[in-house]
Amino acid sequence: MRDLFELEYAADPQISPDGHSVVYCRTSFDIMRDRTLSRLWSVKTDGTDHRPLTDADVIASSPRWSPDGKKIAYLASDGNRRQVFCRWINTGQTAQLTQLPESPTGIRWSPNSQQIAFSSFVPNPPENKMRLPGKPKGAQWAEPPKLVTRLKYRADGRGYLREGYHHLFVVPAEGGTARQLTQGNYDHEGDFTWSNDSRSIILAANRSANAELEPNRRNLFQLDLATLQIQKLTNRKGATGTPLLLADGSLLFLGNVDNLKGYQLSRIYRLREDGSEEIVSREFDRNIRGLQLAPDSQQLLFLYDDQGTTHLGSFSPDGEFKKLAGNVGGTTIGRPYASGSFSVSSTDAVCFTLCTSQRPADVACLDGNRSPVVRLTDLNSDLVDHRTLGVVEEHWFSSSFDNRRIQSWIVKPPGFDQKKKYPMILEIHGGPFANYGPRFSAEMQLMAAAGYVVLYVNPRGSTSYGEEFGNLIHHAYPGQDFDDLISGVDSLIEKGYVRPNSLFVTGGSGGGVLTSWIIGKTNRFQAAVVAKPVINWYSFALTADSYHYFYRYWFPGYPWEHPETYLKRSPISLVGNVRTPTMLLTGENDYRTPISESEQFYQALKLRQVKTAMVRVPGAGHGIASRPSHLLAKVAYILHWFEENSRGE
Repeated sequence: MRDLFELEYAADPQISPDGHSVVYCRTSFDIMRDRTLSRLWSVKTDGTDHRPLTDADVIASSPRWSPDGKKIAYLASDGNRRQVFCRWINTGQTAQLTQLPESPTGIRWSPNSQQIAFSSFVPNPPENKMRLPGKPKGAQWAEPPKLVTRLKYRADGRGYLREGYHHLFVVPAEGGTARQLTQGNYDHEGDFTWSNDSRSIILAANRSANAELEPNRRNLFQLDLATLQIQKLTNRKGATGTPLLLADGSLLFLGNVDNLKGYQLSRIYRLREDGSEEIVSREFDRNIRGLQLAPDSQQLLFLYDDQGTTHLGSFSPDGEFKKLAGNVGGTTIGRPYASGSFSVSSTDAVCFTLCTSQRPADVACLDGNRSPVVRLTDLNSDLVDHRTLGVVEEHWFSSSFDNRRIQSWIVKPPGFDQKKKYPMILEIHGGPFANYGPRFSAEMQLMAAAGYVVLYVNPRGSTSYGEEFGNLIHHAYPGQDFDDLISGVDSLIEKGYVRPNSLFVTGGSGGGVLTSWIIGKTNRFQAAVVAKPVINWYSFALTADSYHYFYRYWFPGYPWEHPETYLKRSPISLVGNVRTPTMLLTGENDYRTPISESEQFYQALKLRQVKTAMVRVPGAGHGIASRPSHLLAKVAYILHWFEENSRGE
């Protein structure tokens, strides 16, 4: 298992304007400090001159080339918090450009290479009218109470939120004082672009009076840098972001029309001069993300998922689609989720993160002539070439519910023998609006190495199969996705190499929901590990960090107005049927699916005298395996529970 600490992967590759070099984040794991490290490395697009740009003790991220190709801006710590740094290409010298009280994010160069814009948090503590007596000098009193007044007061991975908002700033490329551009009680986080003349910024933000209760209602605004006046450009009811300006001044963006569905595709829109909108991506039935504009304004490049694989695609401004490359991703080491990023040069060359089921992300390049993809790095050959990994095999089957074709993958143990019979683990993805695919997964490889055949499925509700497939679980989750998963298990058993009496099931988040639902519906699994689940939708809808979202998009309304609907979809409603030995596994600081959800199921099973255990991960949020040791511990607990509750042949 400790091989995990030897893995590396590439992230956020940025190609130089001339298309000759790529700077990327080389990510590794520190076994002594149990954390993820990120350093900047560079490599020529012919695969030569692969070398570090930042020191080993500097955690650096977000490299961005200046449009003139003379500098690279990036984020790194000044020993206290992240700041904006700059590296001069011709000399290799670096300088710290900012000295901010709060860490910046989302850096963007102006087209004339003279300024760098970014967002940063600005504290805005509320006035506390409560007047308490001051403590005597030298007294040791308890920490004072905290006053909470905002709708969203905590967030998973961030804890309890400080009062304040994110605003846009700009700093000269040669360094100096950062200037705050936006004001008010609105968040302006990193979703913006510069005007072609570098005199204004187009930004996406929710500046409505009811912004907290309508998280998906954003619009585009134009901010004049000279006057700081803001002009509203759109009046939309839906998600709006990633603004881009063509050379002729035409404004494009990603967005959707909010119909209160759980799964709503982002499409490419063009804003006409009269304020109306045109869909550039037309009937393209896949979610578009990471939209970028080629410098010649002749291509709109983006990522999309199709049947469990992430692709790089493009549209011309008039709507002609092309598929450019596949197998993008590889930056989610634990489980095989969609991920990845790319960038494009002035020469139309593209670099991106390339992955396979046997390798995490490397840097790859596609030249302007769209010749075959060239992999520029091989970060894990020193480790993986000397190991035998489980082979990942695609598998389609028909759902017993409606005969719909469902996609899945099988991970076979190293040294797999077709004539033998193996125990099987059904591993269920979260989301539920997400997808697994033929991508590297440390967790599933560890399970396969322990002698299990691992099955992972994209049941209905999964992304990458179109909007209709994703919304088959609208107001019906969990539901027939159960039939899809069980049909996958049955189709694998029919292959003859899985022992029908040695079945195990696990999943996290949405996968935890379905795992706890499954064991309430059937007793055919020998053991289950339910990770960070929702057990009671009523309590979840009022304790999750995004409680202003879930009641509106996943349910028909408030829980107190639809209690039967909430209970009908809650695994706690089936707890009286559970006989399966069950382990609960959740981070103690999880604010997305709070640990109180796991506690309800644990205590109900204990009262019913069903064999159960609860693993509480100190300091962990919903990203329960975000620290390397926690990822290893998660898999170790799962495998131990399955072994302990295995009945054998």
